[in-house]
Amino acid sequence: MTTSLGYRSLVREAAALRAGSDDPVDAVNRSCDRIDAIDPRVWAFVPEPGRRARLLDAASELSASSLRSPAERPALYGVLVGIKDIVHVDGLPTRAGSALPPEVLGGAQATVVNRLRAAGALVAGKTVTAEFAVTAPGPTRNPHNLAHTPGGSSSGSAAAVAAGMVPLAIGTQTVGSMIRPAAYCGVVGFKPSHGRIPADGVIPNAASFDTVGCYATDVAGVTLAASALCDGWRDGAAGQAPGARRPVLGVPVGPYLERAGDEAVRAFKEQWALLREGGYMVHEVPVMADFEQIVEQLFTMNRYEVARAHSTWFARFGDRYREETTAAIRQGHTIGDADYEAARIRRAAFRERLAADAAVAGIDLWIAPSATGPAPAGLTSTGKSIMCLPWSNAGLPSVSLPAGRAADGLPLGLQLVGGFGADEELLHGATGVESVLNEANGAHEAGRAGRGG
Repeated sequence: MTTSLGYRSLVREAAALRAGSDDPVDAVNRSCDRIDAIDPRVWAFVPEPGRRARLLDAASELSASSLRSPAERPALYGVLVGIKDIVHVDGLPTRAGSALPPEVLGGAQATVVNRLRAAGALVAGKTVTAEFAVTAPGPTRNPHNLAHTPGGSSSGSAAAVAAGMVPLAIGTQTVGSMIRPAAYCGVVGFKPSHGRIPADGVIPNAASFDTVGCYATDVAGVTLAASALCDGWRDGAAGQAPGARRPVLGVPVGPYLERAGDEAVRAFKEQWALLREGGYMVHEVPVMADFEQIVEQLFTMNRYEVARAHSTWFARFGDRYREETTAAIRQGHTIGDADYEAARIRRAAFRERLAADAAVAGIDLWIAPSATGPAPAGLTSTGKSIMCLPWSNAGLPSVSLPAGRAADGLPLGLQLVGGFGADEELLHGATGVESVLNEANGAHEAGRAGRGG
């Protein structure tokens, strides 16, 4: 069952707003109309009385500003954006999907929000998150099928873009909290290199991994947003020039890839074959033979850090935390400083080894399934993050592209992973891969229509 879907191109919408052929007031009404019509079923946004009035005031102020000439208008002028509810926004409470008092969780507005506003964006509201961006899911449903999870923890942000409520949304990833929801909801999710977008003003999960990223409906959209949000964005990065060679793609064969489900593997092999047919060099590279130890190392660091991030709040309000978050914090309390430091050393060695493996094999980008399969039924879990884990562990930039559908009609995703700091090259490479996938998907949909499917 397909329902509650919508398509809003960030690039087209931003261009129209800058040019003056669209108006911020109209953009606000478009988003608010969509939220009013769809969100009672999807629950992507945190409820906000007076949302439309607040946004209309902001849009009117923006329209009346000195930025009247298209040449003066910044990249995201008048664009509506959803903000994950662990990110502080002036004028809106931060609840982090929890039952803790919002005044306890408050803080200075996040740098990512400052940059959005400097780029002319309007904050449509807070989007639903798993509690404290851990694993206890919020109420958000998958717009493709309301009986299925949208993934997490950035559930509301991915669903809001998939349902056409906003053309842009901000999320965060610690392990798989952006890439997996992007795959489940059939949108593009971009997780930059760790630290490329400042994470101040964001309630931490595990600071060694927490990364701020964004959702849009295509690679061009996340690239536009990234150019306004990332530190030191390189518009003229090597590899972006017309005629630049296609990136060499690497398939990480071994225990990691074996963790994907049958349907994800089947689709991945089809995608891999399509890319080869499209002229890409794709190499199989044996890596991560010690994958179980890599998983253990990440969760040692993750749980240690989440326990310490919540030490004050948990001591006061421990009875208000949900079961899944409580379990993660209590597990972190059992991890000592020595074990944590040992895990940090193993992580550094893993990052170096993975980079060396890519260099020896001549790999520019890794490709892998974005998730173990399509979105599971039910809302009691946000799904498995294992396909994102090693890349998040290494702090590498990654992007999930919509890549066909499972047997039940739900979306599947293809994950591309670049070198640390090479976010521009990753997104440039993803543009070409997206084109191949879109062409194949268009042919498939045309075939289905011709058969009456």
